Parts: sequence; structure tokens; C-alpha cells
Amino acid sequence: QVQLVESGGGLVQSGGSLRLSCAASRSISGFRVMGWYRQAPGKQRELVASITNGGTTDYADSVKGRFTISRDNAKDTVFLQMNSLKPEDTTVYYCNAKFQILNLWGQGTQVTVSS
Repeated sequence: QVQLVESGGGLVQSGGSLRLSCAASRSISGFRVMGWYRQAPGKQRELVASITNGGTTDYADSVKGRFTISRDNAKDTVFLQMNSLKPEDTTVYYCNAKFQILNLWGQGTQVTVSS
């Protein structure tokens, strides 16, 4: 069973930075797409950023220019560098991977941005 484990969340002041990591329990070279989603209470889970195994990236309009997604196939890890954080970025962030017919999720990591 493939597992995704997120880390790097925490509390930061507005304007600060955090780097989220998502480590997979197997090689990610076969993962067609990996991404980060977030879900605020009472709202639908939304895509924050994604990256294909070819390196093509996509971002939500709300994070363009502030967040950067990257993947390190040698370390089986995908990262989300979050800069210029805002209070509205506060929520739980989830790692996602699309592998064969599977849609895999991590357990989530809390990001809290204080004003």
C-alpha cells in the first residue's frame, strides 16, 4: 500500500514562509501527477498546486507568484514552498498523488498564518 506523509506545517506570521514536504513510501517516478490541496472547514477541497512527472506545474490563482511546487524523484518527495503567506492561507494542506488507477491522499498538515 502506497503512503504519503506530509510534514512542514506550523504557525507562521503573515508574510512569512513555510516549506511543506510529502514523502512517498515508494518511488514517485511513476506518479503521473502530484499535488497539494487544501480544505477549510465547511468548504470543498481545492487544488493549490500540481506537478506532472514531466515537470509541468499548475497553480491556483490565489497562490500564483507566492507558492512553488517541486518534486525530487530521487528522494520520492514533493515540496510546496510557500512565501508571503497570508491569514487566508490558514487551513489543512493535503498531498495527493495519481498513480495508475489510484488517487492517493496524505493525512494532512495544518498551516496557520497569524495576522
